[in-house]
Amino acid sequence: QVQVMESGGGLVQAGGSLRLSCTASGRSFMPLAMVWFRQISGKEGEAVASTSWNGSNTWYADSVKGRFTISRDNDNTVLLRMNSAKPRDTADYYCAASKADANASGSSHKYNYWGQGIQVTVSS
Repeated sequence: QVQVMESGGGLVQAGGSLRLSCTASGRSFMPLAMVWFRQISGKEGEAVASTSWNGSNTWYADSVKGRFTISRDNDNTVLLRMNSAKPRDTADYYCAASKADANASGSSHKYNYWGQGIQVTVSS
């Protein structure tokens, strides 16, 4: 059974930084591409950032380019560094892992395992 767990959420002031961490684990499981999505209250979810299986390729939503950085800490863990946080970044953030797709992608259907989500609040 594969588990995906996010950590690092919380409250940050506008302009500040926050680091989210996500680990996908399971017996003999090594996640390939991994992604962060967010769900803003009352709006559709959106992909934020994705990394390929080895971290060599990344993808970002236009809304976070230049502010967020995704990286692989190890085979099973990805980090999302949120710099210059804005109130509109307030959302529930979800991490997901793919068992078959190695390339970075913001397409939700490519991901098989999802975390429960963590809350990020950016105060103005």
